[in-house]
Amino acid sequence: MTAYATAPLPSYPTRDDREVGFLRGPFAGSTYREIGYTITSLPVAVIGFAFAVTLFAAGAGLAVTVLGLPVLAAMLAGARGLGAVERERARLALGLAVEGPAPVVGGGGFWAAMRARLGDAAGWKALLFHVVMLPYRIFSFVMSVTFLTVGWAVALLPVYNWVFPKYVGDWEGYRVYDYTSGGIQHTYDITSPLQLAAVSLVGLAVVFLTPKLVRALTNVDRAAVRGLLGK
Repeated sequence: MTAYATAPLPSYPTRDDREVGFLRGPFAGSTYREIGYTITSLPVAVIGFAFAVTLFAAGAGLAVTVLGLPVLAAMLAGARGLGAVERERARLALGLAVEGPAPVVGGGGFWAAMRARLGDAAGWKALLFHVVMLPYRIFSFVMSVTFLTVGWAVALLPVYNWVFPKYVGDWEGYRVYDYTSGGIQHTYDITSPLQLAAVSLVGLAVVFLTPKLVRALTNVDRAAVRGLLGK
């Protein structure tokens, strides 16, 4: 029979999890904490995925012998440990306080403890988290970094557009396209104040939409942490 001890929710404070307003979003610290979360989540997800897949493959391969059971038990214990790291990351960056599952306590002896560990539903849920979150976190990394960099780069084009005619060959401004058809070269450079203003407005629109996008991306992480790593 498996007994479970109570794991109380830590008493330390969490960050404010409320969404900031549209106009304040690009300048709010919470926006860049969430962007930092999506960026750092990729290497963390790679580690979790590699750990889960490697130990599961090893444990399954050794399942015909008694050696497979300790490997699978270690896999579940490690998945729980990595899950605790994920809960802490979510607390610090997303303001999400999630109570962890109760520790596994096995009764009398090595094999009893082994059975308790292998029957640990929270461990299997944590393992699932580390497997399924890798493809999503690749997606969220690409989306958040792309919108952040492209938005500011386009919005600030009027500030650095002078660089292109000065240092880049025959460019009169930022070159949108350059191709040759029928022996004739076709180019289009952004040069006039009106063009620069229009491009900058498009970039500003992306800048102000980026916090909403990142919030939507991290809401998936919030749901996954609550559903698969919580109590």
